[in-house]
Amino acid sequence: MNLADLLRTDSGVLSVVGSGGKSTLVNELARELGCTVVITTSTHMLAPEGCPLLLDATELDVEQALWYTRVVCVGTRAPGAEGAAGKLCAPSLGFGTLAVLADRVLVEADGARRLPHKAHAAHEPVVPAESSQTIQVVGASGFGGCVGEVVHRPELMCAAVGCSASDECTPELYARFVAAEHAAGVVRADDIVVNQADDQAGIELAVRFAAELRACGDETPVAAGSVREHRLERV
Repeated sequence: MNLADLLRTDSGVLSVVGSGGKSTLVNELARELGCTVVITTSTHMLAPEGCPLLLDATELDVEQALWYTRVVCVGTRAPGAEGAAGKLCAPSLGFGTLAVLADRVLVEADGARRLPHKAHAAHEPVVPAESSQTIQVVGASGFGGCVGEVVHRPELMCAAVGCSASDECTPELYARFVAAEHAAGVVRADDIVVNQADDQAGIELAVRFAAELRACGDETPVAAGSVREHRLERV
C-alpha cells in the first residue's frame, strides 16, 4: 500500500504523532499527494527541505505560494538557539485557515528528540482541534533496545507498565504501553505506522507489536514497512 492509502478523509487537517519517522511521513506523504499541501507543526519541527518556507505568513502569502508550487511549509521561527538551528514553531495562521487555503494540512504534533519510541507527557501530543485524523508513528529500530535508551521520557513508560529503564523494549512491552496511553486518552490515533521495518525481520517485529496491541483490546489498525520507500502493508 502507498502512504496515501492511510488517509481516511479527502481533505482537511492530518496530525502525525509518535516517533521514528514523523517528519519523513509528513514529507513523503506531501510528495505523494496530488493536491496542494501545507506542512506545519503545532509544537516544534525542523524545516523540511525541498519546499518553500513561509515564516509569519499571511493568508495572501500562502495563497500566492500555492499558485506557484504544490507544497509549502508554514511556521514561525523558534526562539534562540533552536531557531538558529532551523527549528520552527506553530504558524501564526490558524490550522482551520490553512485548511481553507490548501487541500491538505499535515501537522507534526509532538516531538521525540529523534528517538524511535515515545512516551507522552501530560501536555502532549498537541493535536489541533481541526484535525480530522491522527496517525501515530512507531520506529521499529527501537525494538530490542533498552527502554532507557530508545524511549523519549522513559520514566513515564516505566510508571505506566511497571518496567525498568534497563529492560528490553520488546514489541510486546511497547505495545502494552501504547495500548495504555490509548486507553487513558493520552493519545487518540486512527492508525499506527510501524516505520523502519525495512526487511522481513522488521515486519515480523511489527506483527508481534500489532498482535500484542490487539491482545490488549486495542483495535487501532497497524501498517508496517518503510515510509521512505512508500512501501507499507497491513499487519
